[in-house]
Parts: sequence; C-alpha cells; structure tokens
Amino acid sequence: MDIHRKGSGMDRLKKAVSLKLKYRKLFFVTALVLAMFMTSSCGAYYGVENYSGEEERSGEEKHVVILGTSDMHGNVWGYSYEDGTESDNNGMSRLYTYIEKVREENPIVYLVDAGDNIQGTIMTDDIANERPKDPHPVMAAMNFMGYDSMTLGNHEFNWGIDTMKKIISQAEFPVLAANVLDKEGNYVSGEGWTIIEKGGVKLAIIGVCTPDIPIWDGLKEGIEDTTFEDPDVAVKKAIEEIGDKADIIMVSAHMGMNAEFDFEGGSDSGKKIVEENPEVDLLQLAHDHVTINDKINDVPTVAVRNSGREIARIDLTLDKNNEITDIKTEIVDMADQEPSEEIRSIDVVKAVHEEAINYIGINSDGEVVGIEGAKKIGTTTAKFQPEDEIKGIPEGRLQDTAVLDLIMKIQLLNSGADVTSCALFKNDSDLPEGTIYYGNIFDIYKYDNILVRFDITGKGLKDYMEWSASGYNQWQSGDINISFDPERPEYLMDMFAGVEYEINLSKPVGERIENLTFKGKPLEDDQVLKLAVNNYRFTSAILKEKFSESNPDWTSSESIRDMIVSYFEENSPIEPSVDNNWKITGVDLQKDDTRRAEIIGYINERLLPAPYDKSYNLADYDMLVAEALKNLEEGITVEEVVSH
Repeated sequence: MDIHRKGSGMDRLKKAVSLKLKYRKLFFVTALVLAMFMTSSCGAYYGVENYSGEEERSGEEKHVVILGTSDMHGNVWGYSYEDGTESDNNGMSRLYTYIEKVREENPIVYLVDAGDNIQGTIMTDDIANERPKDPHPVMAAMNFMGYDSMTLGNHEFNWGIDTMKKIISQAEFPVLAANVLDKEGNYVSGEGWTIIEKGGVKLAIIGVCTPDIPIWDGLKEGIEDTTFEDPDVAVKKAIEEIGDKADIIMVSAHMGMNAEFDFEGGSDSGKKIVEENPEVDLLQLAHDHVTINDKINDVPTVAVRNSGREIARIDLTLDKNNEITDIKTEIVDMADQEPSEEIRSIDVVKAVHEEAINYIGINSDGEVVGIEGAKKIGTTTAKFQPEDEIKGIPEGRLQDTAVLDLIMKIQLLNSGADVTSCALFKNDSDLPEGTIYYGNIFDIYKYDNILVRFDITGKGLKDYMEWSASGYNQWQSGDINISFDPERPEYLMDMFAGVEYEINLSKPVGERIENLTFKGKPLEDDQVLKLAVNNYRFTSAILKEKFSESNPDWTSSESIRDMIVSYFEENSPIEPSVDNNWKITGVDLQKDDTRRAEIIGYINERLLPAPYDKSYNLADYDMLVAEALKNLEEGITVEEVVSH
C-alpha cells in the first residue's frame, strides 16, 4: 500500500484537473445513457441503492468497498458506564466484526472515519484523556482495526490543541483536517488530505471539520491561535493539489448536511462542499448522529448514527481505466453483529475499561455499589428527583427540582455570579439516597464543561430565558399534559437560579417569561447582572443570539463536574432542597377530571405512547381509550407498536 501525502512546495496543475474532469464528466454521461438503456434487459443502473451482493463483472473491472464510520464517541467496548450494562447494538468491537467480514469477501477495502472518537465515555473523558501521553484505548483500537484515515471532529478539540495532538499522534494512519491551520499556517493535525492506493486504485480522502468549533470550545487551550477555514474552500484547495493523482475523490467531513449556524452562507454545511466542488465523487458526513443514505447534487452521500451503531458501506465498480461505472451505498446496523473479543482483548482497551468500571462504582446490574477501586464522593439524606406522574414526561422539566438547584447553587458559589443557568441533560438524572459515587455525578452532569461569568442586562437575560422556554409547546384548552417541541433538543432548555420567574405556556414563543424579579424587585431592562453559564452555552447561545456582548471576566480552572465532586467531598451529607424560584403558569391540566387519570393510567401501562411531543387532549378521549383497549386486547405494548 502506497500512501501519497501533501508535502511543502508541491504544485498541482489546474489544467490537469480540468482535463481529468472533462473526461470524467463525459464518461459519466455515456455510462448513464447506457445504464438507462440496459435497465429493461438486465436491471443494471447507475445510482445509490442498497448493495445486494456480488454482481457479474468482466475481468477488467474492479470492485472497491469503502467503509465509513464516525461519532464513535469513545465507545470501544459497547458498554454504558453510567448504568453498568453492555449494549446490544453498538461499539467499535461490533464494527470490527463487520469490517473483517467485508475484508474476507472483498480484495479492495478502505476504512475511513469522520471524527468525534476520543470523547464521550467515562473511560475516555475521565481517565484516558486526563493522561494523553499514555496509550489511548480509542487510538489503539483504531490502529488494530486498520483505519486508512480519520478526520478531526469537534469533540477532538474539547481538551485543547495540545491534548488533542498528543492523543492523535498515536494514530498509525493519517489524521486529516484540511480546513484547520495552526498559527504558522500548517495543518493542525499534520495533514489535510491523503491518497491511498490499494489494488491499483488510488483513493484521495480530503478531511474537513465544522468551522464552528470556536463557538463551542473557543476558550480551550490553543483554539484562539487556530484558524478554521470554510470547508468548501479548503476542499477546493486540496483538489487543486491532488490534481490527476487520484482515481476517486472522497470528502470525509465532520459536519451535517445543512448549516448549523451560517444559515446565509452555508459554510458549515455538507451541501456547500459539493455545490462548490463538482469534482467530488463521494461525500461522508458526520456530527449530527443521523442516518443519511442520499445524494447531494448527484454525489452519493452517507452518514451514520453515533457510538458505533451503524457503518456506511459504499460499493464501487471501476472499469479498466479506473473510471467509476457504478456506485451503491448502504447503511448497515450493528445490532446483528457480535462484539469482537480481539478488540476487547487489546491490553490498553481492557485495562482502561476495567478501570472505568471500578472508578464509577457501578456493577453489571447497573447498581451503584462501591466496588473495589470506586471513587466515593459523599452522601445524601434522600432522593433528589420527584417521580414522573406520566412515564416519559420528565418532572424535572415541569417543576423546580433539587437536582438542578444543587448544580446551580454550586455554580453560584464558585463563580460569585448573581444569576446562573443549567439544563437537565438527562430526563431521569437523579441522586439516590445514601453513598454517592462518581457514576452518580456523571449521571447528573455528563459534559466536561467549564464555567464562565460575564455581564448581561435585564433585557438580555429575559431574552435568553425566552429562548430557553421555547422548548415547550403552547398549551391548548383541554390538554392534560405539558409537551415539548421535538425539534428543540432538551439540553437547550435551561432553568435559572438567582431570579424568580414564571413560564406562561398559554403564550406563544417569545412571550412566556413573566413576573421576572431579582432580589424581590422587578428586573429592569437596563439593569446589569453577573451571569454564569457553561462555556458551551456562552458560545452557542449567548454570543450567537447576542444576548450579551460582554467578554467573560472570569473563567473556571476546573470543570463544573469537578466542582460538584468537590462540593460533595466538603459538605456531605447533602440534603435535597428546592427553592421553587420558578413555576409553569397558564395551564389547566384537568387534574380533577377522572378521564385524565384514566388516560394517564393507559400511558403508564404502556398501552398508549407518552405524549412527549404533542399533548393529549380530552377532546380525543374516546379515540385514546379505544386505541388503548385495542392494544390491551391484542397484547401489544407501546414499544411493540413503535417497532412495527
């Protein structure tokens, strides 16, 4: 296998590129016409479809398979450390089982990754990434799996540039980021693109990542000195450098199909890449954790779900001149794959996996038991989270709870701010009564955020609160529950401490925050307060939505999760307390109506789905009862209805 990489002073002739493209486009048109003609007699055609097996080919044709992964988020084993259970449908170990099957059946197989791999589990975030010079389990697994390339994802930057470089330096394959340059103008990962030859076929892989990284991690070490170019521009430069040295041009992009922040220019969208670069043959997307098996501007485009749940398979047929004559794509679910014991037996993978289990103190039954080596944090006097009245509708988003009040109390103590905010990242996050281990702290605060403090006006704060309250659906007369906007991620629904307020859900978005007071007095629009939020919220909401134009005057040196740990260590036993500084108003949930209780009973017995994204209304009582009784008679539960 020959690997051709970019070197200093390497000139590529645009004329050669144009000539190559001219013949490539001519060939595609001819192939398409012929394929359409042949459809009626042999069923062959050019397009994106599921791969249905080996086709009859002439001896001069080549069959190439490209396998694409992304967003594995540290899930090497296929394991949930938070609740101590093995998964049954994800993990790098399952990916490797499938990869090896494909390699056994095909002589030319490329393995390409689109980033977000070194972050996401307790094994990576709290153990491996804290000692980046040591062998890293994710890098060790990827080396063993035989990756041909990896593109940097945004989460590779979570610990700053230096830590990221130490970890990716362990890779035995090119790590790509063509649009990310250091202050000297060099690729921050070392390479922007690579050409890999197998079986006489040269595949060029151009790696680019979302340019929005400074929005989330702009305060992390080295980010300020790093330049994030528009990906479509970086791809164009790479294509000019590659010239006619590759048979296939693939872009491996850590970003979604559509713009995330740059709605006008689309610089952070996969669409823009192929719109501006018609030379691209294949596009791999990532970041959004969604399945994509589609075309953008006739370019086959794939993306997979996170944590090693899926793999993208691209099958190409090339003629004797290595021109593409056929492309088929498929997204393969890992639910049917057995985990590879070879991956799990890698020394560093096995060792750090066991260390993570011991560290959080959760056994194989998901019970926090304080097994040997577990980190004991402190104790509580009672359970923190109220029971959900309606299964699937979290009370932690309907009323003030001790979980969020504790987190925000700690944020105020550490920052000295007037006001702070936090979201319930996980619907069932709770602290049990008794001994608290690290796994419990991770359960209520899973992200490795730091805290920042800055000035904000009363108007800016209220605008921010309205933005947060937009995650609720508007209540309608007869609704028996509060529901949520399915397009609004739960982690964007912040609650606030330091002020008193009401959320009137009879009002439309933007008009819901009422009776907002600070220290017992109405908050004035021009009144200036100190607000403390996590770094992600500061960049992705405060700056983006222009709720404040002030720079932080204080940034924490430790993560918010570490602050919570320290608070428990210094103040245990902790008693759950709620100050009830906010409440939802403008709703009448018909709590005295017996029909409501009947419907809720059906929901909790799993005979009706939880009305999370749309409230149940008493006007539909007869229909809901009929549906529930039908499911009861047929022995069908909600999960089975959904799976059908």
